[in-house]
Amino acid sequence: MTRVWKWNRPVTVREVLEDLQQERSIAYTTVMTVLDNLHQKGWVRREAEGRAYRYEAVSTRAAYAAALMNDAWSQSDNPAAALVAFFGMMSEEQRLALRDAVRMVQGPPAENPDSATRDGGR
Repeated sequence: MTRVWKWNRPVTVREVLEDLQQERSIAYTTVMTVLDNLHQKGWVRREAEGRAYRYEAVSTRAAYAAALMNDAWSQSDNPAAALVAFFGMMSEEQRLALRDAVRMVQGPPAENPDSATRDGGR
């Protein structure tokens, strides 16, 4: 999936094979089998192109990661404790990303209607 997400476009077995072969020796049939398995599991869709297929991710890597986290969290018998433990494992960089994400979900802060009255509407 990493290779399919990397290109963010439909890819062929040959393209994935050539990319993987830069790091290690791997057979065409191995890559073909893995992509076929991903298709059967519903993680990629494919379209015929001549005698081959082009494979494309069904969801983004971020959406996949979010689904994994949601699934793990929903299986907890104590969701609050699971979140506290998870937050405790986070790096400072991850905590900052979490704060940014919460701000994005919450949207801009609502203006306090009392503040306009107290300062004369300025």
